[in-house]
Amino acid sequence: MTATRRKQESVMQISIIGSGSIGGTLARQLVGAGHAVTIANSRGPASLAQLAQATGATAAETTEAIVRAELLIVSVPMGALPELGRTIEKHLPAGAVIVDTSNYVPEMRDVHIAAIDDGLPESLWVAQQLNRPIIKALNTIGATSLAAGGQPHGDARRIAAPVSGADAAAKRTVIALLDEIGFDGFDAGDLENSWRQQPGTPVYTTDLTLHQARKAIAEAERGDTTAWREHITAKRQ
Repeated sequence: MTATRRKQESVMQISIIGSGSIGGTLARQLVGAGHAVTIANSRGPASLAQLAQATGATAAETTEAIVRAELLIVSVPMGALPELGRTIEKHLPAGAVIVDTSNYVPEMRDVHIAAIDDGLPESLWVAQQLNRPIIKALNTIGATSLAAGGQPHGDARRIAAPVSGADAAAKRTVIALLDEIGFDGFDAGDLENSWRQQPGTPVYTTDLTLHQARKAIAEAERGDTTAWREHITAKRQ
């Protein structure tokens, strides 16, 4: 969907917490799709001046970004989520959609989280920290593919991305946004089964088409992520 067409419809107020490769890329793409995007990080708006100028997003303090969000994209390390959850609980408008893009990478980016290590799906742990319903999405596309892999609607080369959560309307909203930025989002079920899109599973960073990605979700096994984490740990030793 072009920005011109978006102006004829309702512009969504989207806030992004996290200014890394995923958050920064999404800021650029969602502004390009015609949305009003606010971006924040733990270092404050001054640190985002260059990114804001490059993308057209508005830099803000975290609380300000959360207050204005109709849809909130969370793209931060797992360790930042408990504190962020307290801010969300106080300031996020009722009915706002939360999109969690995180992946748990212990001993590399994240401290060990016992509940996840013991088998709790990552997104269920995130939902507990944020104390709100969430949608799990955009965690399976690598930063390079997210930045350059978008294709027009209907293109056979489109990369597909699973979207998980309990709220069907919220999932439709996220799938529509993915379509706008060039990707085929699809309903992958509830958060309890979102382990099927965690790191190491067949759909993770493999740039599959919609048919292939649906098949990959169905073929995922519980041990895929454990094996991936063990491989990452071994490489660091």
